Amino acid sequence: MKSRTTVLVRSRHGAAGAASVPGLSTEAPSAMSMPTVSMPSASMLEPVRPVVPARPAHPPTGPAPGAVPAPDFRPLFVDAPGLNRAGPGDRWSDAWGAGAPAGPPPPPAALPAAGAGRPGAEAPLTAREVELVRAGLAALVPVADRATAHFYALLFLRHPELRSFFPAAMDVHRDRLFRTVLTVAHEIDRPAALRATLAGLGRDHRRHGTPAAHYVTVEECLAQTLARYAGSRWDAEAERAWRRAYRMVASGMIEAAEEDARTSPAWWQGEIVRHERRTRDVAVVTVRPDQAYPFRAGQYAALETPWWPRVWRHYSFAAAPRPDGLLVFHVKAVPAGWVSNALVHRAAPGDVLRLGPAAGSMTVDHAAGADLLCLGGGTGVAPVRALVEEAAAYGTPGRRVEVFYGARRAEELYELDGLRELAGCNPWLTVRPVVSVGGPAGGLLTGGLLTGELPEVVGRFGPWAGREAVLSGPPAMVRRGVGVLLRAGVAAERIRHDLVGDLASG
Repeated sequence: MKSRTTVLVRSRHGAAGAASVPGLSTEAPSAMSMPTVSMPSASMLEPVRPVVPARPAHPPTGPAPGAVPAPDFRPLFVDAPGLNRAGPGDRWSDAWGAGAPAGPPPPPAALPAAGAGRPGAEAPLTAREVELVRAGLAALVPVADRATAHFYALLFLRHPELRSFFPAAMDVHRDRLFRTVLTVAHEIDRPAALRATLAGLGRDHRRHGTPAAHYVTVEECLAQTLARYAGSRWDAEAERAWRRAYRMVASGMIEAAEEDARTSPAWWQGEIVRHERRTRDVAVVTVRPDQAYPFRAGQYAALETPWWPRVWRHYSFAAAPRPDGLLVFHVKAVPAGWVSNALVHRAAPGDVLRLGPAAGSMTVDHAAGADLLCLGGGTGVAPVRALVEEAAAYGTPGRRVEVFYGARRAEELYELDGLRELAGCNPWLTVRPVVSVGGPAGGLLTGGLLTGELPEVVGRFGPWAGREAVLSGPPAMVRRGVGVLLRAGVAAERIRHDLVGDLASG
């Protein structure tokens, strides 16, 4: 039998258990690596409780409609040599079972300049260059799996010190890389959309601790991957176009990261203060961040657990901003979901998580006055619940809100009692529970439960012309729901959703 590396993770409960993680090195972090989970010996398995700062002195309050409060920002790592790095004075190293880096990283190499090295400082790509970039990408689509695997093999073979910046299992990360390349190529000649995408990517790379020097390395490995897999679409002219496009994109990401660093930490630390199991596979997790955390109802955050370093998953906020600063998430454990299973079955009060900044565009201007229609499937009800709370605080008088809350079976409607309690206090709110199993399509069960698939049930209650609509839940449900709402009279520009590939999964 082949031997496997056994990883013991320290948590609030002592040894959280042994998990075999292929490919996860047990060596000390390199000078360029982020801190990883240490490998404790048997004598180190005494219970360890992470030290969590007291509640922020100035917690975030509910934002005014259409506005996000500026954070009371205090850098977590004032002496750290990088944007997202443990270093002298980092009181969180012990909580994560990781020591300080072995030494300072080398100074970041400058990105090879193209013009002045910033978007807008050079001429935009020509139509011919855009054509070459997209043609090369089209050649990669049929062999995307092999191409992305080859890219990361080159990256880690030539720069093994970079391996610690990535999760142990790379399948999700490889898929995300190719989706990102597709998005950027689609927007390469649409400056406004590209700037928004690069801003998000820049913030994400801050969260992962990516220094500027890595962009140069990635460029070379990407160029060699294209040369191998783009076939006849790759020549000297195509290479020049791809390199110019890449440098424009990389410069935009670096600029966005630098701008974000002026007003926000790369990530927050948060202590779990409440963990409530609602069903066998669903938990409601309440987190206290170490400093003020600005967000809006309808947004989501990326979470990382100490049990699976470098693996981040997105979860929507299930409550509007509160005076006490607490954050609430609904998590469903999914098959083979590393983060979701850890949060549902392993996490407990006292454990410490990392949180990325709030993101997402499924926010609502409650002063606009249009009636609101909400579709929430499964744990997709989390942002719906937050939006209802926000509407109660800031909604325009006379504005009606209708919530359709769906699940497969009645026992899976874990948030129904809470929504009905809100409806009892707010006559403008109507809650309609829907189950897809247990009765005929279009029927009505005891307790006011409607039966059928959620999008089709909503369609039967239409038309919905003039409404503003939000949808959250499984991607297939959201896509069907958008089609139903369009046919029911909702204008396309009034339909909001966030189809994030790994939102509330994994």
